[in-house]
Amino acid sequence: MKHPLSLLLILLFPVLSGLAKGKALPLSQVPLADPYILVADSCYYAYGTHSADGIEVWRSADLAQWERLGLALHKQHTSETRWFWAPEVYHKDGTYYMYYSANEHLYVATSTSPTGPFRQQGDYQMKSLLGDEKCIDSHVFFDDDGTAWLFFVRFTDGNCIWSCQLSADLITPIAATLQPCIAVSQPWEQAMGRVVEGPYVVKHKGCYYLTYSANDFRSPQYGIGYATASSPQGPWTKHPHNPILQQASGLVGTGHHSIFTDKHGRLRLVFHAHHDTARVQPRLMYITHVRFRRSRLEWPRAPILSPTKMVE
Repeated sequence: MKHPLSLLLILLFPVLSGLAKGKALPLSQVPLADPYILVADSCYYAYGTHSADGIEVWRSADLAQWERLGLALHKQHTSETRWFWAPEVYHKDGTYYMYYSANEHLYVATSTSPTGPFRQQGDYQMKSLLGDEKCIDSHVFFDDDGTAWLFFVRFTDGNCIWSCQLSADLITPIAATLQPCIAVSQPWEQAMGRVVEGPYVVKHKGCYYLTYSANDFRSPQYGIGYATASSPQGPWTKHPHNPILQQASGLVGTGHHSIFTDKHGRLRLVFHAHHDTARVQPRLMYITHVRFRRSRLEWPRAPILSPTKMVE
Protein backbone atom coordinates (compact mmCIF):
# COMPACT_ATOMS: atom_id res chain seq x y z
CA MET A 1 0.00 0.00 0.00
CA LYS A 2 1.22 3.50 -0.81
CA HIS A 3 1.99 5.81 2.08
CA PRO A 4 -0.88 8.29 2.61
CA LEU A 5 1.43 11.27 2.01
CA SER A 6 2.69 9.73 -1.23
CA LEU A 7 -0.89 9.15 -2.34
CA LEU A 8 -1.78 12.76 -1.55
CA LEU A 9 1.15 14.05 -3.59
CA ILE A 10 0.13 11.85 -6.53
CA LEU A 11 -3.41 13.22 -6.36
CA LEU A 12 -2.19 16.80 -6.12
CA PHE A 13 0.48 16.57 -8.84
CA PRO A 14 -1.79 17.57 -11.76
CA VAL A 15 -3.06 20.55 -9.79
CA LEU A 16 0.43 21.64 -8.75
CA SER A 17 1.66 21.28 -12.33
CA GLY A 18 -1.18 23.43 -13.59
CA LEU A 19 -0.44 26.11 -11.04
CA ALA A 20 3.24 26.08 -11.95
CA LYS A 21 2.39 26.77 -15.59
CA GLY A 22 -0.15 29.47 -14.76
CA LYS A 23 -3.89 29.65 -14.38
CA ALA A 24 -5.90 28.40 -17.34
CA LEU A 25 -7.30 31.15 -19.55
CA PRO A 26 -10.75 31.55 -21.05
CA LEU A 27 -10.76 30.53 -24.70
CA SER A 28 -10.03 33.23 -27.23
CA GLN A 29 -12.96 33.98 -29.54
CA VAL A 30 -10.75 34.91 -32.51
CA PRO A 31 -10.00 31.77 -34.56
CA LEU A 32 -6.80 32.92 -36.28
CA ALA A 33 -3.69 30.77 -36.53
CA ASP A 34 -0.31 32.22 -37.54
CA PRO A 35 -1.60 35.66 -36.49
CA TYR A 36 -0.19 39.02 -37.51
CA ILE A 37 -1.30 42.43 -36.18
CA LEU A 38 -0.92 45.70 -38.09
CA VAL A 39 -1.41 49.07 -36.38
CA ALA A 40 -3.02 51.54 -38.82
CA ASP A 41 -5.59 54.33 -38.73
CA SER A 42 -5.60 54.23 -34.90
CA CYS A 43 -6.85 50.64 -35.08
CA TYR A 44 -5.44 47.15 -34.86
CA TYR A 45 -5.93 44.82 -37.82
CA ALA A 46 -5.39 41.10 -37.34
CA TYR A 47 -4.77 38.65 -40.20
CA GLY A 48 -4.19 34.91 -40.02
CA THR A 49 -4.78 31.37 -41.19
CA HIS A 50 -8.39 30.24 -40.96
CA SER A 51 -10.62 30.61 -44.01
CA ALA A 52 -10.49 28.13 -46.87
CA ASP A 53 -11.37 30.97 -49.25
CA GLY A 54 -8.56 33.40 -48.48
CA ILE A 55 -7.21 35.62 -45.71
CA GLU A 56 -9.49 37.07 -43.04
CA VAL A 57 -9.12 40.49 -41.45
CA TRP A 58 -10.35 41.47 -37.97
CA ARG A 59 -10.34 44.97 -36.42
CA SER A 60 -10.03 46.18 -32.83
CA ALA A 61 -9.61 49.49 -31.00
CA ASP A 62 -8.14 47.99 -27.84
CA LEU A 63 -6.79 44.45 -28.62
CA ALA A 64 -9.48 42.99 -26.35
CA GLN A 65 -12.63 43.12 -28.49
CA TRP A 66 -12.45 42.21 -32.17
CA GLU A 67 -14.79 42.56 -35.14
CA ARG A 68 -14.52 40.23 -38.14
CA LEU A 69 -14.60 42.32 -41.33
CA GLY A 70 -14.52 39.45 -43.83
CA LEU A 71 -11.86 38.46 -46.34
CA ALA A 72 -9.06 40.93 -47.02
CA LEU A 73 -7.85 38.55 -49.73
CA HIS A 74 -10.33 36.34 -51.59
CA LYS A 75 -9.13 33.42 -53.68
CA GLN A 76 -10.94 34.91 -56.68
CA HIS A 77 -8.18 37.54 -56.70
CA THR A 78 -5.40 34.93 -56.75
CA SER A 79 -4.22 32.09 -58.97
CA GLU A 80 -4.55 29.57 -56.11
CA THR A 81 -7.56 27.84 -54.58
CA ARG A 82 -6.36 26.40 -51.26
CA TRP A 83 -4.14 26.66 -48.18
CA PHE A 84 -4.03 30.39 -47.55
CA TRP A 85 -1.62 30.67 -44.66
CA ALA A 86 0.46 32.98 -42.47
CA PRO A 87 -0.16 36.50 -43.87
CA GLU A 88 1.67 39.69 -42.98
CA VAL A 89 0.68 43.21 -44.10
CA TYR A 90 2.92 46.29 -44.39
CA HIS A 91 2.16 49.85 -45.48
CA LYS A 92 4.76 51.39 -47.77
CA ASP A 93 4.39 54.57 -49.89
CA GLY A 94 0.59 54.47 -49.93
CA THR A 95 0.31 50.75 -50.73
CA TYR A 96 -0.46 47.84 -48.42
CA TYR A 97 1.60 44.73 -49.18
CA MET A 98 0.36 41.33 -48.05
CA TYR A 99 2.93 38.52 -47.94
CA TYR A 100 1.38 35.08 -47.58
CA SER A 101 1.51 31.42 -48.54
CA ALA A 102 -1.01 29.72 -50.81
CA ASN A 103 -0.83 26.10 -51.88
CA GLU A 104 2.65 26.02 -50.29
CA HIS A 105 4.07 28.82 -52.44
CA LEU A 106 4.90 32.41 -51.52
CA TYR A 107 2.90 35.29 -52.94
CA VAL A 108 2.48 39.04 -52.60
CA ALA A 109 -0.84 40.88 -52.94
CA THR A 110 -1.46 44.62 -52.74
CA SER A 111 -4.29 46.97 -51.81
CA THR A 112 -4.93 50.63 -51.03
CA SER A 113 -6.63 49.67 -47.74
CA PRO A 114 -5.68 47.42 -44.81
CA THR A 115 -9.06 45.70 -45.20
CA GLY A 116 -8.56 45.00 -48.91
CA PRO A 117 -9.50 43.86 -51.38
CA PHE A 118 -5.96 42.59 -51.90
CA ARG A 119 -5.00 41.29 -55.34
CA GLN A 120 -2.13 38.95 -56.17
CA GLN A 121 0.86 40.50 -57.93
CA GLY A 122 2.71 38.29 -60.39
CA ASP A 123 3.51 34.60 -59.96
CA TYR A 124 5.26 32.66 -57.18
CA GLN A 125 7.48 35.14 -55.39
CA MET A 126 10.45 32.75 -55.40
CA LYS A 127 9.94 31.37 -58.91
CA SER A 128 12.98 33.14 -60.38
CA LEU A 129 15.21 31.60 -57.69
CA LEU A 130 13.63 28.26 -56.82
CA GLY A 131 11.30 27.42 -59.71
CA ASP A 132 8.27 25.46 -58.52
CA GLU A 133 9.85 24.45 -55.21
CA LYS A 134 7.39 24.80 -52.33
CA CYS A 135 7.94 27.42 -49.62
CA ILE A 136 5.81 28.75 -46.76
CA ASP A 137 5.75 31.27 -43.89
CA SER A 138 7.12 34.45 -45.44
CA HIS A 139 8.15 37.37 -43.23
CA VAL A 140 9.60 40.69 -44.38
CA PHE A 141 11.99 42.65 -42.18
CA PHE A 142 12.66 46.28 -43.07
CA ASP A 143 16.04 47.46 -41.82
CA ASP A 144 16.78 51.02 -40.73
CA ASP A 145 18.11 51.90 -44.20
CA GLY A 146 14.89 50.70 -45.84
CA THR A 147 16.37 47.45 -47.15
CA ALA A 148 13.80 44.66 -47.19
CA TRP A 149 14.78 41.12 -46.22
CA LEU A 150 12.52 38.14 -46.85
CA PHE A 151 12.66 35.28 -44.33
CA PHE A 152 10.78 32.10 -45.22
CA VAL A 153 10.63 28.33 -44.80
CA ARG A 154 12.04 25.78 -47.23
CA PHE A 155 11.65 22.01 -46.87
CA THR A 156 15.37 21.35 -47.17
CA ASP A 157 15.93 19.38 -43.91
CA GLY A 158 12.48 19.19 -42.47
CA ASN A 159 11.33 22.81 -42.18
CA CYS A 160 14.26 25.25 -42.28
CA ILE A 161 14.41 29.05 -42.33
CA TRP A 162 16.13 30.81 -45.24
CA SER A 163 16.43 34.46 -46.25
CA CYS A 164 17.16 36.77 -49.16
CA GLN A 165 17.07 40.48 -49.90
CA LEU A 166 14.18 41.94 -51.89
CA SER A 167 14.49 44.42 -54.73
CA ALA A 168 13.13 47.96 -54.54
CA ASP A 169 9.70 46.71 -55.69
CA LEU A 170 9.49 44.81 -52.34
CA ILE A 171 8.54 41.66 -54.25
CA THR A 172 11.42 40.40 -56.39
CA PRO A 173 14.13 38.35 -54.60
CA ILE A 174 17.81 39.06 -55.27
CA ALA A 175 19.41 35.74 -56.18
CA ALA A 176 22.92 36.44 -54.87
CA THR A 177 21.58 37.00 -51.33
CA LEU A 178 19.75 33.67 -50.88
CA GLN A 179 21.12 31.78 -47.85
CA PRO A 180 20.12 29.43 -45.00
CA CYS A 181 19.51 30.84 -41.52
CA ILE A 182 18.63 28.09 -39.04
CA ALA A 183 17.56 24.44 -38.94
CA VAL A 184 16.56 22.08 -36.12
CA SER A 185 19.42 21.72 -33.66
CA GLN A 186 18.33 22.24 -30.03
CA PRO A 187 16.78 19.39 -27.99
CA TRP A 188 13.50 21.26 -27.30
CA GLU A 189 12.90 21.54 -31.07
CA GLN A 190 12.71 17.79 -31.57
CA ALA A 191 9.51 16.81 -29.76
CA MET A 192 7.69 16.16 -33.06
CA GLY A 193 9.19 16.26 -36.53
CA ARG A 194 12.07 18.41 -37.79
CA VAL A 195 10.48 21.85 -37.82
CA VAL A 196 11.65 25.42 -37.38
CA GLU A 197 9.21 27.84 -38.98
CA GLY A 198 7.20 31.05 -38.60
CA PRO A 199 10.18 33.47 -38.70
CA TYR A 200 9.86 37.03 -37.41
CA VAL A 201 12.80 39.46 -37.05
CA VAL A 202 13.16 42.44 -34.73
CA LYS A 203 16.16 44.72 -34.18
CA HIS A 204 17.25 46.06 -30.80
CA LYS A 205 20.36 48.15 -30.10
CA GLY A 206 22.06 47.01 -33.29
CA CYS A 207 21.35 43.31 -32.73
CA TYR A 208 19.00 41.28 -34.94
CA TYR A 209 16.65 38.79 -33.28
CA LEU A 210 15.25 36.01 -35.46
CA THR A 211 12.29 34.60 -33.56
CA TYR A 212 10.75 31.34 -34.72
CA SER A 213 8.55 28.40 -33.76
CA ALA A 214 9.70 24.80 -33.43
CA ASN A 215 8.11 21.33 -33.47
CA ASP A 216 5.14 20.31 -35.61
CA PHE A 217 2.24 22.74 -35.07
CA ARG A 218 0.13 19.79 -33.90
CA SER A 219 2.47 19.14 -30.98
CA PRO A 220 1.52 20.44 -27.52
CA GLN A 221 5.24 21.30 -27.29
CA TYR A 222 5.06 23.78 -30.17
CA GLY A 223 6.86 26.84 -28.84
CA ILE A 224 8.85 29.99 -29.57
CA GLY A 225 12.62 30.52 -29.52
CA TYR A 226 15.07 32.97 -31.05
CA ALA A 227 18.53 33.40 -32.55
CA THR A 228 20.68 36.52 -32.82
CA ALA A 229 23.08 38.02 -35.35
CA SER A 230 24.95 41.25 -36.01
CA SER A 231 23.50 41.41 -39.54
CA PRO A 232 20.26 40.31 -41.20
CA GLN A 233 22.49 38.05 -43.29
CA GLY A 234 23.62 36.17 -40.19
CA PRO A 235 25.29 34.01 -39.07
CA TRP A 236 22.59 33.25 -36.51
CA THR A 237 23.27 31.91 -33.02
CA LYS A 238 20.37 30.34 -31.12
CA HIS A 239 19.80 31.45 -27.56
CA PRO A 240 20.89 28.71 -25.14
CA HIS A 241 17.81 29.13 -22.94
CA ASN A 242 15.14 28.63 -25.62
CA PRO A 243 12.17 28.35 -25.70
CA ILE A 244 10.94 31.70 -24.41
CA LEU A 245 7.26 30.75 -24.66
CA GLN A 246 5.85 27.23 -24.47
CA GLN A 247 2.73 25.81 -22.78
CA ALA A 248 1.97 29.08 -21.00
CA SER A 249 -1.00 29.69 -18.68
CA GLY A 250 -2.61 26.35 -19.47
CA LEU A 251 -2.31 26.81 -23.25
CA VAL A 252 -0.63 24.23 -25.48
CA GLY A 253 0.68 24.46 -29.03
CA THR A 254 1.77 28.06 -28.43
CA GLY A 255 3.60 29.48 -31.44
CA HIS A 256 3.71 30.96 -34.94
CA HIS A 257 3.71 34.50 -33.68
CA SER A 258 4.49 38.03 -34.72
CA ILE A 259 5.73 41.01 -32.72
CA PHE A 260 4.34 44.55 -32.82
CA THR A 261 4.38 47.79 -30.86
CA ASP A 262 0.96 48.76 -29.55
CA LYS A 263 -0.54 52.27 -29.55
CA HIS A 264 1.02 52.93 -26.15
CA GLY A 265 4.54 52.02 -27.24
CA ARG A 266 4.60 48.60 -25.57
CA LEU A 267 6.13 45.59 -27.28
CA ARG A 268 3.55 42.87 -27.86
CA LEU A 269 3.56 39.25 -28.98
CA VAL A 270 0.57 37.76 -30.80
CA PHE A 271 0.51 33.98 -31.23
CA HIS A 272 -1.84 31.06 -31.64
CA ALA A 273 -2.52 28.08 -29.41
CA HIS A 274 -4.45 24.86 -29.83
CA HIS A 275 -8.20 25.10 -29.30
CA ASP A 276 -7.71 23.23 -26.03
CA THR A 277 -5.64 20.38 -24.61
CA ALA A 278 -7.83 17.80 -26.36
CA ARG A 279 -7.90 19.18 -29.92
CA VAL A 280 -5.78 21.34 -32.17
CA GLN A 281 -8.36 23.01 -34.42
CA PRO A 282 -9.54 25.66 -34.67
CA ARG A 283 -6.41 27.32 -33.38
CA LEU A 284 -7.01 30.55 -31.49
CA MET A 285 -5.27 33.94 -31.25
CA TYR A 286 -3.76 35.22 -27.98
CA ILE A 287 -1.78 38.35 -27.13
CA THR A 288 0.87 39.06 -24.47
CA HIS A 289 3.93 41.23 -23.85
CA VAL A 290 7.59 40.62 -24.57
CA ARG A 291 10.59 42.71 -23.58
CA PHE A 292 14.30 43.13 -24.03
CA ARG A 293 16.15 42.68 -20.76
CA ARG A 294 19.81 43.46 -21.18
CA SER A 295 20.59 41.56 -24.39
CA ARG A 296 17.86 38.96 -23.99
CA LEU A 297 14.40 38.84 -25.52
CA GLU A 298 11.98 37.33 -23.04
CA TRP A 299 8.38 36.75 -22.13
CA PRO A 300 8.26 38.27 -18.62
CA ARG A 301 5.49 35.97 -17.41
CA ALA A 302 3.10 38.75 -18.43
CA PRO A 303 -0.66 38.14 -18.48
CA ILE A 304 -2.01 36.62 -21.68
CA LEU A 305 -5.03 38.31 -23.26
CA SER A 306 -7.86 36.14 -24.61
CA PRO A 307 -9.53 38.29 -27.30
CA THR A 308 -13.33 38.38 -27.48
CA LYS A 309 -15.57 38.81 -30.50
CA MET A 310 -17.83 41.84 -30.78
CA VAL A 311 -21.53 41.13 -30.93
CA GLU A 312 -22.61 41.50 -34.55
